[in-house]
Amino acid sequence: MKFLKIALVVAVMLVNWIFAQPCRADQPKYTNNSDYIEVTKAIDKLYNKAEGKESEDIKRQIEELRFQKAAIEAGIAWGQCRNETGETIAIYGPLPKKFKSEYDNQLYFLANGQSTPDEWDCQGVYIPNDVEVAGLDKTGAVAIKVMDGTQLLVKKNPDTSVWELNVPSVKVVNPDKMNWFIPHVSQAFIDSRIPSKFTTTEKD
Repeated sequence: MKFLKIALVVAVMLVNWIFAQPCRADQPKYTNNSDYIEVTKAIDKLYNKAEGKESEDIKRQIEELRFQKAAIEAGIAWGQCRNETGETIAIYGPLPKKFKSEYDNQLYFLANGQSTPDEWDCQGVYIPNDVEVAGLDKTGAVAIKVMDGTQLLVKKNPDTSVWELNVPSVKVVNPDKMNWFIPHVSQAFIDSRIPSKFTTTEKD
C-alpha cells in the first residue's frame, strides 16, 4: 500500500512536470535587452502621441524603430560603427574582461576607413568639443548612443567639414542617467591617439 502511494505521487509529479514545461521555458533573451526595452517604449510613446492622427514624420519614426526592434528580435544584440571621416574617432564599447572601471563601458579609437568587427558591440560614438554633426544641436562634447542592430556610418562632408551620420535621428547620452565617460577634448587630441586593436577580449 505504501509503495502504491509513493508510485502515485511520483506519477502525478511526472505528469505535472511534462505539462508544465512550456510555462517554465525561458523568455527570449532579447526581452531583457536594454535597447529592446527602450525601442518598445519609444514606439508606444509615438503611438500615444499620434492618437490616431499619425503624421508622415511620426510614421517614419515608428517604422524605423520597428526595424530596430526586429533586428534585436533576430538576435543582433550589438551595434557596428564605421569611420569615414578621414580622422580617428573615439567610440564606446564593452569593458575588457576582468577590467574594473567606474564607468559602464570603455573608450576605443577607430581609424579612418575602419569598421568594428562583427559581434563586437559598438555602443556609441564620442563627439569632441569642436566637431559639428549635421542635425545635432550641441554646445560641447557629447556621446551618441548606437542602438543594437544598427550599422552606424560616420563620415565628413568635404565642403563643410561637418560630420554626417547615416541614421536620421540619434540619441544623445545623458550623463546623469547613463554612466559613460564623456571628456571635454578636441578632435586634434583624438587624432593623436593610436587606433585600438579589437579582439575577442573586448566582446561581451
